[in-house]
Amino acid sequence: MIIIRLDRILADRKVKLSELANEIDITIANLSNLKTGKVKAIRFSTLDAICKALDCQPADIIEYVEDEHN
Repeated sequence: MIIIRLDRILADRKVKLSELANEIDITIANLSNLKTGKVKAIRFSTLDAICKALDCQPADIIEYVEDEHN
């Protein structure tokens, strides 16, 4: 299972969702959906923009956890 940790990195960096959305030119709604894990995919260009804006690595945002049900 893939877990999105965007909320944690935003809190660590003291960056508001709206600030990040404006900086990377994405809607707050789309970024919120990503933050809450309601998306099925993320473009590499979006991931790249997030990592540049937050000075982080993709692994800081996306985490793989083995699904206990399988």
